Amino acid sequence: MLSILNRFRHTLALKLILTVGVTLFAGIFIWAYFSIKYQKTRIMNQIITQTVRLGNTIKLGMHYAMMHNLRNDINHIIMNIAKQEDVQTIRIFNKSGRIKFSNRISEVDKITNIKAEACDVCHRFEPPVYELPPEKMTRFLTDNKGNKSIGIITPILNEPGCAAGSCHFHPDDKKVLGALDVVISMGESDSELFRYEKDFFALALFMFLFTSTIICIVMVRFVNEPIQKLIIYTNKIAKGKYNAAIDIKRNDEIGELADAISKMGKEIYTHQTELNQQKEKYQFLFDSVPCTISIQDRDYRITGYNREFAESFTPSKGEYCYVAYKGRKEKCRECPVEKTFLDGKPHYSEEFRVNKDGSRKYWLVKTAPVRDASGKITSAIEMCFDVTPRKRLEEDLKKSEHKYYAIFNNIPNPVFVLAKDDYKILDCNKSMEFVYGYSPNEIIGRSFFDLFCDDEKSQYLDKIINYKDIEQVRHKRKDGGIIYVTIKISPSEFFAHKVLLVTIADITKRLETEQQLSQASKLATLGEMATGVAHELNQPLTVIKMASGFFMKKVEKKEEIPKDILYNMSEKINKNIDRANKIIQHMREFARKSNMSLEKVNVNNVLESAFEIFSQQLKLRKIEVIWDLKENIPPIMADSARLEQVFINLLINARDAIEEKWEKGREKGQKKIFLISKANEDKVMVKVSDTGNGIPKDIGDKIFEPFFTTKEVGKGTGLGLSISYGIVKDYHGEIRAYSNEFGGACFHLEFPVYHDSEETNE
Repeated sequence: MLSILNRFRHTLALKLILTVGVTLFAGIFIWAYFSIKYQKTRIMNQIITQTVRLGNTIKLGMHYAMMHNLRNDINHIIMNIAKQEDVQTIRIFNKSGRIKFSNRISEVDKITNIKAEACDVCHRFEPPVYELPPEKMTRFLTDNKGNKSIGIITPILNEPGCAAGSCHFHPDDKKVLGALDVVISMGESDSELFRYEKDFFALALFMFLFTSTIICIVMVRFVNEPIQKLIIYTNKIAKGKYNAAIDIKRNDEIGELADAISKMGKEIYTHQTELNQQKEKYQFLFDSVPCTISIQDRDYRITGYNREFAESFTPSKGEYCYVAYKGRKEKCRECPVEKTFLDGKPHYSEEFRVNKDGSRKYWLVKTAPVRDASGKITSAIEMCFDVTPRKRLEEDLKKSEHKYYAIFNNIPNPVFVLAKDDYKILDCNKSMEFVYGYSPNEIIGRSFFDLFCDDEKSQYLDKIINYKDIEQVRHKRKDGGIIYVTIKISPSEFFAHKVLLVTIADITKRLETEQQLSQASKLATLGEMATGVAHELNQPLTVIKMASGFFMKKVEKKEEIPKDILYNMSEKINKNIDRANKIIQHMREFARKSNMSLEKVNVNNVLESAFEIFSQQLKLRKIEVIWDLKENIPPIMADSARLEQVFINLLINARDAIEEKWEKGREKGQKKIFLISKANEDKVMVKVSDTGNGIPKDIGDKIFEPFFTTKEVGKGTGLGLSISYGIVKDYHGEIRAYSNEFGGACFHLEFPVYHDSEETNE
């Protein structure tokens, strides 16, 4: 029962019944309210009129007796009239408020307050008024039992006959001789109004219930039942029963709605049939594609696949893609599906899988997004083409090429392959980079004569053609330095082209003197810095190259470059040129010979300047630098360039020690360099510590000796620490080395603090 009531509570019929019923009830209630109000006003006016008429009748009846002062007759008239059923009180007041006549004997000769009771309606004004409308002379009374009555007081005016009468005398100036007060019961009128109100409300309730019942019957018969049939039919359509019949035959809106729904079901059936046919067609094409296709969700789980995929990998739905056909336990680092989910674009990649027999299988992968009706990417399609045979051919070719390049690159002398007609460099080996400083990408494509000094190019042009050996030729390095080489030339073939194979031998003789040891160490340090600077310069050069390439393409295509893009890219070129200039300027300042003059130096700034050159190099080698510098550290007296050389030597040693430890397979912990500065009132302390090999106890007293080194031959001169020791001593400082808590080396430097008083004393 409760479920039926609860279901009916949400029906359209109930809403219409309540709406119409409440509206009807409100209308009847308002109509009844105003009708009752009108009846009350009408009946009240009738009562007032009848009471006034009764008062006038009494006055007329007593007129003769009053004119002849027949008091007994007046009392008889009042007592007889008061016997009527609705008359409660009849009283006559004189001018002073004394009750002269009354149907209640006990009230006679009593004086009332002139401002009280009914007298107040006239005596509230000064002088008192004697002409008022009936409604103003009316008052309503209620006794202790709740019975209501109405009282009307009318003035008794002085007439000419009263002033001239033989029985009594009233002066002419007196307008009012007294007042007649009549009180009539309203019991019968109240009963009539109560019955009237009860009948009206009963009629309103009957109309509400009757109308609601009629509406309920109509709604259930003509609305609710057809709607229930329509709901049943639409549910059948939702379940796929498109040809079910609707038992509604009407010519109104419900009938039209039933016909429209029936037509809709037939059209859905037609479209669903076509859709199923297309689905079968596309499923056939999907399964017949000669490549593996899988559909993956955002968790990289397979939600669908074609026949080729099923036959190749025997997957199951919901399995991770990298488990199904790559044999991995985690997602690929470079996942094209992930990129498609991120930017909504197709992506390509090349994937492989290691088979159980150790062989590899390769695929060329292409992905595409799958979107829903709102355009949101819900899944991705991944298509894989087996390229294993082609990959094996490429590998065989690479092995052959690798064998050639291994021999070519392992020749200890620089070797160039030159075009025979214009001497353009077609190829070179790795030894060229060590001798000339150029990377293969920088030198290939340039003329071989770019390596010659400008004033000597013409004299060697004929010799290249006619001689096989050329001795003592001056060549330029990338850094502008001059080296002396011998050249051996032999004809050869390179990819079916006639070429010249040129072999270079570096015969440069360097003179080393005791006076140049410090500068030589600095040059060695510059060589160590070259890699870091190359990395530092690579980024601005890359930005400049990309911008210039963009401009060249636009110019070649004769396309206009938008002003904002032109400005932004020009600004980037300008900033990166400034950055490259700053790096180069730093190198120049470091390479210059020191004038040995002392100045106030902040060791934190010098330490950061030295680190700046190696920041990219250390980052590439995954060496973390831990900074712990004291803020507002006091200055010391030193030469910043020479002090920077000390810190660079220590950073190089720390880097090499860490790399050597990791190359020998003794890696424990992490690759870290600690740069610490502290100060007290007298000394500034700097620590350069690392997690490398450390300092063996048997060499602790030799580490600062000239030409002493623990590095392999060719990797160290043994001058760095000895020169650093001398520079620190020149600045009245101390330097010592010991093994730290990480097993690595720690170099502890101390310098005396510079005080302003020292300058004053000097």
